[in-house]
Amino acid sequence: MSIVEELEKREEESLAPYAMKSSMSRGRQYDEPKHPYRTEFQRDRERIIHSTSFRRLEYKTQVFVNHEGDHYRTRLTHTIEVSQIARCIARALRLNEDLTEGIALAHDLGHTPFGHSGELTLNKLMEEHGGFEHNRQGLRVVDYLEHRYPDFQGLNLTFELREGILKHETVYDNPSCPPEMFPLERPSLECQVINIADEIAYTCHDVDDGLSSGLISVEDLLKLELWKKVHDGLVKKYPAIRESPYYRYQMIKMLINEMVTDALKTSLEVLEKHAPKNPDDVRRQSHNLICRSQRMQELDAQIKQFLYENMYRHYRLVRMAEKAELIITTLFKAYTSNIDQLPPGFRKRIENEDANLVVADYIAGMTDRFAGQEYKKMIEPFEPV
Repeated sequence: MSIVEELEKREEESLAPYAMKSSMSRGRQYDEPKHPYRTEFQRDRERIIHSTSFRRLEYKTQVFVNHEGDHYRTRLTHTIEVSQIARCIARALRLNEDLTEGIALAHDLGHTPFGHSGELTLNKLMEEHGGFEHNRQGLRVVDYLEHRYPDFQGLNLTFELREGILKHETVYDNPSCPPEMFPLERPSLECQVINIADEIAYTCHDVDDGLSSGLISVEDLLKLELWKKVHDGLVKKYPAIRESPYYRYQMIKMLINEMVTDALKTSLEVLEKHAPKNPDDVRRQSHNLICRSQRMQELDAQIKQFLYENMYRHYRLVRMAEKAELIITTLFKAYTSNIDQLPPGFRKRIENEDANLVVADYIAGMTDRFAGQEYKKMIEPFEPV
């Protein structure tokens, strides 16, 4: 038995019946021989880690633009936190950790510079050309825009990983699926885990960054039920911790723990109730089986509403959103009005593709820093070009 066959056998023996096994994958767009000592989902994960788009996440905005400070989350650190939470949940539910981690690492590859402000702006600019949505763009990145192999375009990932990128759902994400991605089917449980992990990660780390920035305060957070519950438990154990430097770290850690515990408990109850016998049973369900309790959703919604009112609409972030719209709109209009300003590789694509789509690909792939530099070259007469 080869090493990869041994790994596949371990999956069969150790994973839950409804988990996605590497040997059950629907395959890749282009046939490739099996790797001698890595499973299909391990290969996917590693192709993502070594991609250019993954490295660019380091300089793409989560909430605070990169130059605002060294300790705020970026798209890359957010992605790593999602991966950590998702693997924890997947391990506890006996799901495929390799597939879960791969989807987690890829789930934000299609994001523009400047976070959701950038995406909203690019979607508006592309309104008459099919719009822009970062999950669809993420699939485009791994299928088409990454150039790594002489035999095919893109990363040639498995169907399950590609499906996980496209069918990622949160309050911000609910993209349409083309027929070849089976829009009426539920995605794998591993994909569903990312939905929950993403929500937990960004809610908790946005609170952390908000406190670090001074845009929100502990006094205000204590008006929220879940924060108050976690706070009371922590202070009961460590009465003097409120004034210590450990308080914020411990609060965020315990907040994540509360949410993950609820997701595990609720998901186990739902899985027991529906008792899927295999991944195909999961796909036939009318709703996701990895979920949170109604009560936790309500508590989380309170935190999200608080962040929206007190942090996301803070004048500092509103100013940055306006800057983002100005930068991206200026670049888009400049490139589409004169395609000779694009790099040669992108300019050549316009011979066979819609110029607006090519420009959107170029801008979406930019980091915050690069977009800002390009903007300065456009508008400042003595800036070197």
